Amino acid sequence: MPISLRELAERFDCELIGDPDVIIDTVGSLCNAGPNALSFLAGSAFKKQLASTKAAAVIMRADDAQSSPTAVLVDDNPYACYARMAAVVCPGPVFKPDVHSSAVVATTASIAKSVHIGANAVVEDGATIGENTYIGPGAIVGPDCVIGDDCRLNANVTFVRNVTIGDRCIFHSGSVVGADGFGNAMTPEGWIKVPQLGGVRVGNDVEVGSNTTIDCGAIDDTVIEDGVRLDNLIQIGHNVHIGEHTAMATACAIAGSARIGKRCMFAGMVGMAGHIEVCDDVVVNGKGMVSKNITEPGAYASNFPIEPVRDWNRRVAKIRRLDKLIERVSKLEQDAK
Repeated sequence: MPISLRELAERFDCELIGDPDVIIDTVGSLCNAGPNALSFLAGSAFKKQLASTKAAAVIMRADDAQSSPTAVLVDDNPYACYARMAAVVCPGPVFKPDVHSSAVVATTASIAKSVHIGANAVVEDGATIGENTYIGPGAIVGPDCVIGDDCRLNANVTFVRNVTIGDRCIFHSGSVVGADGFGNAMTPEGWIKVPQLGGVRVGNDVEVGSNTTIDCGAIDDTVIEDGVRLDNLIQIGHNVHIGEHTAMATACAIAGSARIGKRCMFAGMVGMAGHIEVCDDVVVNGKGMVSKNITEPGAYASNFPIEPVRDWNRRVAKIRRLDKLIERVSKLEQDAK
């Protein structure tokens, strides 16, 4: 949507340095932006691209403004400011209220008049869908699911049953919410499946990536609080509780009944054992394994960084000799007494 720099600055309370009548109608990176594009500078790694940018305007901090060859929108958090402005300049698609002729909607479902339901979607008995919500092609809203207002379920999202989500949530293609958790009891004759009878409760403003799964609770519900961000290919086990505004990158795996606090950040491929807790404001580095409670905020890591194979092989060889070294030290300590 075309908009002037004056309007952007006023709307988002930014200081504008440059021509207020310049019109912005798209966005771009510093190195590829065209003459009508809005860009941003959020880190020193990209500062060398600023001098040659062709962008109409760049969002940046005040300290960097003097080195800009183009108009500047000054903000203390350029990336967040860009996110807000980009949503105005490049708004998402607008869908008209509609139920596709190939969709299957149960007569007992409650559907707001402003909902869009795509081709081959299914809405089952007792489901409720709020205002201005989009249900994409092939998506399934199972029995007794409740979806709030202004939500978006993209193609082939599956809500199995008894899933409740708040407003303004986004579920990307292939995500599955409310499938049975991994509950099995061992007997001498083999495994017995433990009935998974709980649901899933998701707050407002939550985004879930493609092919991520959130299992239903075994008895009580699995809970995802407001503002949580889950990347693609994440596994959330049954009865997990994730606090508000926590974010997880791809391939994290959280075992059943784990509890994670508010504003935590898990990098890619973090694993967390079941029945343990992580407090608020914890950062876990990539491939970290959380195997015990974390009770103090801060950054944690548990993996070896990559290194040349020869160096790694020498390190492993030394680790394998640790037992013998410990025995020798213990013997020397005993002999010294």
